Amino acid sequence: MNSITPTTPDCEPSQFVLPDLINYCRYPLRQNSHCYAVSRASDQWLFDMTQLAEPQVRGHDHIDTDTGALAAVCYPDADAFHLKVCSDFLNWLFIIDDWMEYNVVDVQRTHQSCISALRDPINFDTEQLGAKMCKSFFSRLRETAGPGCTERFIHASELFFAAVAKQVDDRTKGNMYDLESYIALRRDLGAAKIGFPLIEFVAQIDLPDEVVSHPAVIALQDATNDHTIWSNDIFSYNMEQSRGDVHWHNMVAVLIHERGLDLQGAIDYAGQMCKNAIQHFESSRANLPSWGEEVDRQVAIYVEGMQNCMVGSLHWQSNSARYFGKDVHAVKRDRIVKLIPKRPCKASLVVHDEIGFTSFTHCAILTTSLVEH
Repeated sequence: MNSITPTTPDCEPSQFVLPDLINYCRYPLRQNSHCYAVSRASDQWLFDMTQLAEPQVRGHDHIDTDTGALAAVCYPDADAFHLKVCSDFLNWLFIIDDWMEYNVVDVQRTHQSCISALRDPINFDTEQLGAKMCKSFFSRLRETAGPGCTERFIHASELFFAAVAKQVDDRTKGNMYDLESYIALRRDLGAAKIGFPLIEFVAQIDLPDEVVSHPAVIALQDATNDHTIWSNDIFSYNMEQSRGDVHWHNMVAVLIHERGLDLQGAIDYAGQMCKNAIQHFESSRANLPSWGEEVDRQVAIYVEGMQNCMVGSLHWQSNSARYFGKDVHAVKRDRIVKLIPKRPCKASLVVHDEIGFTSFTHCAILTTSLVEH
C-alpha cells in the first residue's frame, strides 16, 4: 500500500487540483441502454411526489443532479423496471438526506416513518412525504427482491438514518471528529451500503447470508464503500466548504484539522485513500473462496456490480453540475477547482439547489465520457 506524506498548512488557497482518479480506476464504464427513458420517468416521479409538499420544500431552482444517469452507470445491466426502482431510490436518497441534514424535517420522525414504510410498504399509512416515497419505490422492489436482499436493504437504511442523526447532533453540539471517528461515521452516512442489495435486486439473485457475511466479501464491500465516499468527499469539498460547516461533512476538512495538512495536501491524501481502496478491492477479490458453481456465479455478478458502482459513481461525480456547476467541463479538462466564496446556508435554499429534475444534459455528458474512456 502506498504511503501518504503530510504537507504543512500555508496561506489561504483559492483553488486546488483534483487527483487523477479517473485514470487510476480502470474498470470498464458502461451505461444502461434505458438511461434516457428511465431518467425522464424517475424525474417525473420525483416531481409528482414532491409537489404534494409546500412549494418552499419542493423548490424552484434546480441543479441537474440526474440520479437516473447515476443509476444507469452503477447498474448498467438492469432492465427498465429494475433501473427505475434504483433511480427512484436515489432520488429519494438525495432529497431525504438534504432535508434531514438541514432540518427541513425532523430526523427521528423521518427515520421511524421511513423504516416503517420499508417494513410494510403496502399497509403502513403515513402523511410524511419521505415515507410515502419509500412506500412507492420499495413496494416495487419487493416484487422481485429475495428475502435476504430485502432485509439487507432495510438494515443498511437503518445504519444510514442512525449516522445522519449522529451527524446532525454532533454539528449542533459542535463536536469535532478525529480521523478514526469520521471514517467510522462516514461509512454509514454515505449510504453506499444500501446500494449493495440493489446489485442483487437488479441481477435477481439473493446471496446466502454466509456469503455476504464472509470476511472476503465484507472486505470487498468496505473497499467499494471507501472508494465511493472518499471520492465523493473530494468532488463535493468545494460545494460543502462554501456552506461553512464542512468539518461535519467531508474527509478533506477533517484531514486539514487533524493532520495539519494544507488544502492540496489533504486532497492528495484523500486521493491516495481512493487508490488504496482499489488495491484493497483487488487483493480481497483474490481471496474469495468457492461456494460451489452456482453460488460462485452469483458472487461473480455481485463483485462485478461493486466494480460498476465504483467506476460509475466516480464518472458521474466528475461530470456532475451538482458539484462543479457551470465549470464542470473546465474542471474535467484541467482538474483545477476554484474555491467558491463562503455563503450563508439556509435549509430551504439548500434543498432548492440540490434537487434535479432534468435528464438529457447529464446523460449526454456521460455518453461522451464513455466514448472517451
